[in-house]
Amino acid sequence: MSGLTLALAPIAFVNEAVLRLGRAIGIVAIALMVVAILTQVFFRYVLGNALPWPDEAARFCMLWMTGLMAPTAFRRGGFVAIDMMPRMLPRVPGLALNLCLLLVCLAVLLVAARIGWSEVTGFGGKFATAALYLPASFGFDEWYRVPRSWMMASLLVGVVLLISVNIELIFRSFITMIGGGHLLPKIPEATVGSE
Repeated sequence: MSGLTLALAPIAFVNEAVLRLGRAIGIVAIALMVVAILTQVFFRYVLGNALPWPDEAARFCMLWMTGLMAPTAFRRGGFVAIDMMPRMLPRVPGLALNLCLLLVCLAVLLVAARIGWSEVTGFGGKFATAALYLPASFGFDEWYRVPRSWMMASLLVGVVLLISVNIELIFRSFITMIGGGHLLPKIPEATVGSE
């Protein structure tokens, strides 16, 4: 059992570090999304002249925020779940059911990773966004259209992080099922409004 906990330790450490960075970037993405939406509201309803880019910029930020923050919610048990059946069963069968559900989830996530990869590298990823541009020179005289693949990479990154978290949760579930739950470090909870 100590071998399993030793194997779990680096996965948990990497997940915690990467997800902390993901949450920080996700918070910035939320702030930028709010700024883009408020800019659009001001220009559309106060000045009467809607801009072409804020809607797409807000969507871009929302996708990245979701891809970077969903793994934290999954790791902390923040997803909506119907856990009535595992709680009704005796301890070991309930944990075995939970382990089976995590394995099914892993299979779905592996398929999703393949889909995410094809979205980034496939036909759809070769196009550029309609209204998002980045300056390509310091004089702002050249502009680069943001590729759609940058937006779709949020799906791939989010799914890869979810796979990593799922593997950690499978280890945790198995270790708990064989009686080593007391050896596992607690997954840290963030209080609302703080990191």
